[in-house]
Amino acid sequence: QVQLEESGGGLVQPGGSLRLSCAVSGITSRLNRMGWYRQAPGKQRELVADIISGGATNYADSVKGRFTISRDNAKNMVYLQMNSLKPEDTAVYYCKMNFIFGSSEYWGQGTQVTVSS
Repeated sequence: QVQLEESGGGLVQPGGSLRLSCAVSGITSRLNRMGWYRQAPGKQRELVADIISGGATNYADSVKGRFTISRDNAKNMVYLQMNSLKPEDTAVYYCKMNFIFGSSEYWGQGTQVTVSS
């Protein structure tokens, strides 16, 4: 019943910006944690950033100062603003949600981000 859908990926030049969006549908609890993960070819999936319902955030060291995660609880939306993009940011980006009082995880289908000149 819970479904996540990412959008906003694409091709961008180094130094450019891109904003990813994640729309959450279905009946969910407000007590949840949302996160953005990415997976590059031949590499394992890694956490990029996450945010809890109260607004607290954390980031991977590789994106601190460049990426910003935010959420709009009223719209059930989560965003990832990516600035100063580098070729090493190229990956499929996934949106993830888990409930604070539960063990289930929900994932979106992913959206491709390619940083190249």
